[in-house]
Amino acid sequence: MIVKNRWSDVEARQFVDRYGADHGEELALRTYTSRLIGTESSLVLHGGGNTSVKGTLPNLFGETAPALFIKASGQDLATIAPEGHVPVDLAYLQRLHEVEDLSDGALLNELRTHLLDHRSPTPSIETPVHACLPGRVIDHTHADAILTLTNQADGTRHVRAALGDDILILPYMPPGIRLAKACADAVAATPGAQAMVWIHHGITVWGETARESYDRMIDLVSRAEAYLEKTATKVLVSLQETSAELAGRRLSSVAPLLRGRLARATGDPDRPYQRMVLRPLATPEILAFLDTEEARTLALSPPLTADHLIRTKILPAWIDDPAYDDEALLKRQIDTGLQRYAEDYRAYLTRHSNRLPAGIEPFEPSPTVVLFPGMGALCVGEDARSAVIARDITAQTFSAKALIAAMGSCYQAPSEEHLFDMEYRPMQQAKLARAGAPPLGGRVALVTGAGGAIGSGISERLLLEGAHVAVTDLPGDSLSQLAESLGRQFPNRVLAIGLDVTDPGSVTDGFAQVSRAWGGVDIVVINAGLAHVSSLETMEIEKFQQLERVNTHGTLLLLREAARHMKRQGTGGDIVLVSTKNVFAPGAEFGAYSATKAAGHQLARIASQEFAGDDVRVNMVAPDAVFSHGDRPSGLWAEVGPERMLARGLDADGLEAYYRDRNLLKARITAKHVGSAVLFFLTRATPTTGVTLPVDGGLPDATPR
Repeated sequence: MIVKNRWSDVEARQFVDRYGADHGEELALRTYTSRLIGTESSLVLHGGGNTSVKGTLPNLFGETAPALFIKASGQDLATIAPEGHVPVDLAYLQRLHEVEDLSDGALLNELRTHLLDHRSPTPSIETPVHACLPGRVIDHTHADAILTLTNQADGTRHVRAALGDDILILPYMPPGIRLAKACADAVAATPGAQAMVWIHHGITVWGETARESYDRMIDLVSRAEAYLEKTATKVLVSLQETSAELAGRRLSSVAPLLRGRLARATGDPDRPYQRMVLRPLATPEILAFLDTEEARTLALSPPLTADHLIRTKILPAWIDDPAYDDEALLKRQIDTGLQRYAEDYRAYLTRHSNRLPAGIEPFEPSPTVVLFPGMGALCVGEDARSAVIARDITAQTFSAKALIAAMGSCYQAPSEEHLFDMEYRPMQQAKLARAGAPPLGGRVALVTGAGGAIGSGISERLLLEGAHVAVTDLPGDSLSQLAESLGRQFPNRVLAIGLDVTDPGSVTDGFAQVSRAWGGVDIVVINAGLAHVSSLETMEIEKFQQLERVNTHGTLLLLREAARHMKRQGTGGDIVLVSTKNVFAPGAEFGAYSATKAAGHQLARIASQEFAGDDVRVNMVAPDAVFSHGDRPSGLWAEVGPERMLARGLDADGLEAYYRDRNLLKARITAKHVGSAVLFFLTRATPTTGVTLPVDGGLPDATPR
């Protein structure tokens, strides 16, 4: 597929209109083409690449100082704003090539102390290069096609054949002063050059305007892609054929097994594991690639560019001949594969221990990508975003390696020494720096009845605390609108699943969908429920049975599936049942609800006894009278509210006031309060299971005893 030039005069003018008054036309257009590059995955992925524009800034004395506006380190070009290009003293930067070399610490100091705005984040590690190149506008990408050309035997010849003799070609060297000096020397020797390729790294182009540089990038990359289409003609033959449907079934079963084995022991008896999130890579192309004879050799080689190492590590793990139909054997195979990986990674660390910078801690000796022929890849991260980055880089890497094999060539990566240096380079490691893990970071929750007031409030609270949340309910607008709203606020961490808690197959499939999405489930919040107002004398047995199916059978089905899933995963878990004050203080004409909820409550108490041996804690919260969450009404109160208002001669506001005034604290109970109660159990602040926490403002007759 040939990359397209997506420049639009209309869009360019919109960027100038939006940003030009505050930042100037050049930086506005620089922002526009940076986003064009950043949203083209065949050019850069997840914060990769960098862009700049040379300009001026006024100083305190009314003089104009030359400035380089360059992408901040780690900034994603797809979403960059003008402020994402930080101003640095260009005149000073251009003198740095007089220095022989600088350590990362020294280079970082020079960059930070020569920012022209003290509030700016750290400039890109490539800043010295941009300063020494001649163009006003500079674009650097890790284009797939360019890396495919350079990462093979005789890569320089392929670059020349694809792009012509006008392109400067530099051997691989790490970003920094030495690379900047090499670029300056190459340009000085060839003054008319307008682009250069760095072996194992990517392509850099420049021009006098944002459009000129962007056009040049697209032209050269499209020529490289066309060359690959002509030369990559060898067909890689698959030894077997894995369908997407078969891979999906296997993934549902395998992911929890792997996820449990990748959880890191913490030494904390209450929170014994730090969980990881998995994202699958099982496209038809990847499945076909992993089924080829060449796959193992190609896959177990380093990534295309050292810039990716902090996301994927130097190699993935490979599980040989997975026994998908024999779970006991498959567990042993996974254990063997992970143990072999850990031994190899420790040996890699030992070989290069003298190169490890002071103050840098080695990564855990566990894989970021695990490959299963016949199923695909599972990519690992502390959250879904990190796992997605590893997934996308892996897909790019395997596509390029397959093309190289189809060209009849051999894949070549930088030396292991270069790779280690880049993996543990302080300025690269800084891209991974983040605030401390949130309370529920890395944990995956499934919430039933999420479309209602309490369920949506709980889901939102879990997301605020770092969890990944599968919001489940009967399919419909309520669920889809909730998922859309939460998904905008918490990208990558919301999954909507249509689920009927009364259907065993639907419940099992719900857990399978979460496993395919994120690897498994650690938290189950059983919230789905129905209510009905009727005296016992007039009770329709069909109505009672309807409530029984949801409130009792549904609770049992979820407890059963959670127990099975968490046992297979092997890292414990937490289940919270949203019970009701009616378990302890039932009300007249509320018999069907009170009895069926009480039965579910008892099942949860029994589960707390049966599941404790697997470190699965089961607790209950008992709220009273939650009428809404934001603009999302309670389905229960929509059902019973009209009758309650009629019986008491109240309107909607009066009914809420009645329930507020009957508790000791005169408190309005909200879904946020219920979410806080659920969170108390999930954070394991106390060694507690089988407990009911009232959320009712104080109702003496409903106090558990």
